[in-house]
Amino acid sequence: MSESDDHEDEAFAETALIQAIENQIEAGEPAATRATLNKLTLVGYEREEIVQLMALVLAHEVKAMLREDRAFDGEAYEQALRALPALPAETD
Repeated sequence: MSESDDHEDEAFAETALIQAIENQIEAGEPAATRATLNKLTLVGYEREEIVQLMALVLAHEVKAMLREDRAFDGEAYEQALRALPALPAETD
């Protein structure tokens, strides 16, 4: 796979994660997405930055699912959203 293919894959993944977050906010599910957006907006974060932070949390949970061969952990995901702007620690 070429370097440009890797870049395209990363851009696609980032776009998909951001769209997933936007969908969660719009649907109000999980409720932590709207609560996190509101909390971080109140403390001065821009919406675009908030959505990117939440996408990083979603990416972290997806990577953990794949690494551990398990189902999506909604409770851990919501806890990580509520902990923002602190990002979850990487475990490899």
